[in-house]
Amino acid sequence: MAGFGRVRRTIESALGRIAEHDEGMKAFLTVDAEGARAAAEVLDHLPPRGPLHGLPVAIKDLTDTAGLRTTYGSALFAQNVPASDDLIVARLRAAGAIILGKTMTPEFGFGALCRNPLGGPTANPWQTDLTSGGSSGGAAVAVATGMVPLAHGTDFGGSVRTPASFCGVLSIRPTPGVLPNPARALGYDMLSTTGFLARSVAMLTRALKVTAGPDALDPLSISLPKASVALPEGPLRIAVTDDFGTAPVAEGVRERLRAAVGAIPPDLGTLTTATPDCIDAYDIFHTLRPALIRRQFGPLMEKFGDDLTQTVRWWIDRGAGISAADFLAAEAGRTALARRFVRLFEHFDVLIAPAASVMPWPNSLPEVTDIDGKALATIVDYLAVTFIVTLAGCPVVTLPAPLGGEKLPFGIQLIGPPGSDYRLLRIAARFEKAGFRFVPPPRYR
Repeated sequence: MAGFGRVRRTIESALGRIAEHDEGMKAFLTVDAEGARAAAEVLDHLPPRGPLHGLPVAIKDLTDTAGLRTTYGSALFAQNVPASDDLIVARLRAAGAIILGKTMTPEFGFGALCRNPLGGPTANPWQTDLTSGGSSGGAAVAVATGMVPLAHGTDFGGSVRTPASFCGVLSIRPTPGVLPNPARALGYDMLSTTGFLARSVAMLTRALKVTAGPDALDPLSISLPKASVALPEGPLRIAVTDDFGTAPVAEGVRERLRAAVGAIPPDLGTLTTATPDCIDAYDIFHTLRPALIRRQFGPLMEKFGDDLTQTVRWWIDRGAGISAADFLAAEAGRTALARRFVRLFEHFDVLIAPAASVMPWPNSLPEVTDIDGKALATIVDYLAVTFIVTLAGCPVVTLPAPLGGEKLPFGIQLIGPPGSDYRLLRIAARFEKAGFRFVPPPRYR
């Protein structure tokens, strides 16, 4: 790489790692080596463009990238090349980031495994026969293996948090509206949001700072308080729950959470078992999500039918027969649930919960149908520990717990009140300093 500028050398190094490792990992569906090199050459001849100047970044293949194939994980869009960037992609580029490619996702983001008709499954870097998690599994693996230092993801029911936990990286799901989506058809629905995955709290913070901020075309987009919001003096008031009083959670996960909580040093905070009342979260989620999916993807079902994956068809079918009264009742329940979370944070600075209800399972098993031998009512119920927080509209930072003698990573959700994103990141940095930090998978150390 003699003769290349600093940015070009950085990009060549990242492309080299992708070439070395991704054939077996399948983190990427599309790699834009030519475009990345051209962007690097431009940046090498410019003053620093922004806080991410020359940083290699991966974009989840659900999100539009100008001039770069975006399939949404579907064979129906295998040749789709958008004319313009999604707003968050545009903001990343404006801050100096270089897009290396598009990461693997299940079709339209629906599926327990990170695979689709065009590629995958994405392998877990800690044990390659296991799943990386869905639906931002490609993003998590790209970060865990060092292919990129920052990856973009999306999160509806847990899609950045579950892969972060399974692959041992950090993630943030911001307060809905912090990262605007002016292309969203239902401008007043905020269950899904963009997020990021990285190896450090500092990198998550950098990514959030350059992409956050309102947009006039997104009616629910918001501004966050300044990053200098002070933390409370002395120990943090930390609430802990392993299941929100209702979520099915594997005993092995409960044990890992107990070990993680036990690793929190006394000077970091005082621990209390506490949770808002979440007993109605299942009914709320199982009304809102399938109704929204059927509205968005129902026309594709009518036109293409069996060309869609089974999981997508399952979700569309689940949305049949949901009445306006049902939907509005679920929205009222969601509002009440969110307010119960806000009231909890009148007494606590942060709430800790597992970032996944199960440990990674083999990629040969397409869905999670039981936990510890007890059958689940639906194929999505294993996500309850994350989709409950989605309903509450809270920001979440996922951190890897200290490994100890364990062979697989395990993540915890650090949950804060809506709008507390920067404060939550500062809290996460304190946990990171106390040992809740990224450790590379053995093969990538």
